Amino acid sequence: MDSRPLAEILRPLDADNYVGQEKLMGNDGILRKMLQNKAITSMIFWGPPGVGKTTLALLIANELGRKFYQLSAISSGVKEVREVISAAASENSPILFIDEIHRFSKSQQDSLLAAVEHGTVTLIGATTENPSFEVIAPLLSRCQVYVLESLGLEHLNLLSERATQHYQNEGFEIDIQETDTLYRFSGGDARKLYNALQLVAENSIEDGKVVITDAKVAKVIQQNMARFDKSGEMHYDIISAFIKSVRGSDPNAALYWMARLIEGGEDPKFIARRMLILAAEDIGLANPNALLMANACFDSIHKIGWPESRIILAECAVYLASSDKSNASYLGIDAALEMVRKTGDLPVPLHLRNSPTKLMKELNYGKDYKYAHDYEKNFVDMEFLPEKLSGTKFYDPGKSARENNLRKFLSERWKGKYGY
Repeated sequence: MDSRPLAEILRPLDADNYVGQEKLMGNDGILRKMLQNKAITSMIFWGPPGVGKTTLALLIANELGRKFYQLSAISSGVKEVREVISAAASENSPILFIDEIHRFSKSQQDSLLAAVEHGTVTLIGATTENPSFEVIAPLLSRCQVYVLESLGLEHLNLLSERATQHYQNEGFEIDIQETDTLYRFSGGDARKLYNALQLVAENSIEDGKVVITDAKVAKVIQQNMARFDKSGEMHYDIISAFIKSVRGSDPNAALYWMARLIEGGEDPKFIARRMLILAAEDIGLANPNALLMANACFDSIHKIGWPESRIILAECAVYLASSDKSNASYLGIDAALEMVRKTGDLPVPLHLRNSPTKLMKELNYGKDYKYAHDYEKNFVDMEFLPEKLSGTKFYDPGKSARENNLRKFLSERWKGKYGY
């Protein structure tokens, strides 16, 4: 039996066998068209672990017949980058793949600029972090950023079928009777799915057959957690546990998982940035000070060194975990975006339009607009949405004390219009 990791054995190297990312690799996907035209630009793949970033880079090099160089930002520095660029000078714009490019320092990223700009290499970076925060502007401007999404159920089913076929070719049968636990452990990560399948297969084979059930998957993986987490990606589960503990208002669990992140060598800026997002997404107007606290934390750790920054991070985590929670603003903007996509560019009502010129005023731009401050309580009942969307409610206040006050305020102003 092949001793390599199953994810490596089953890694596709042609576009037709690639699973997922249909927006990029489907028949009309932009990367598929680039491959068909035999021309690509430098790019950065941004997405969670195990969704095909490395596979996609290898596939591109294979499809285009380019030499492939791979560096990891964790173990490579400027020296290694320069060695690759020097070797690449005699090649036809080879692919330089840099995994976890967000971990490269500014000087390391600077060392790539000239080679990328002159086409000495075609850079493909992979990152789990927003490149706008972690990749320097000059390098980012020379790359296209493509967002990769977690795999869906249909993708996991297809990957499971491929694994089953592989083991049948190896001479034994896999009977997947239940998938809930298997897929839950994978979390939309193809590598984790394959690791789990391989572990269960290796530890459960009897008379050339493996029967996979939820109970068996849970037992085998719990007993072999270190082997399951071959590439350290359980780290992302710890991040998830930290965020969910804060969202769940448990400061004790939040501190524990934060400590695990710290001991695991996580960048303090990463932890602070996650709390900044959480303050807006999960607390919102239930406690607007949460966003101020998280922003102050993010700013402070840039000024204070380690290990003192741990105190600032801990203070922020406890505050956020102990705060009232609301995702009403988050749900509101997503509902508004969905409506915009559904209804298109509805016209701005004439009374809300800007009217800087005489002609615009003659065309009734801004006519009948009522200035709120001229009215009692600085409010006037007027239509602010396109006519087609009149009365549509996007923001529905949560049940916290502060948002109950907001609900009362809006109800008094708008009466029954929005159903507050």
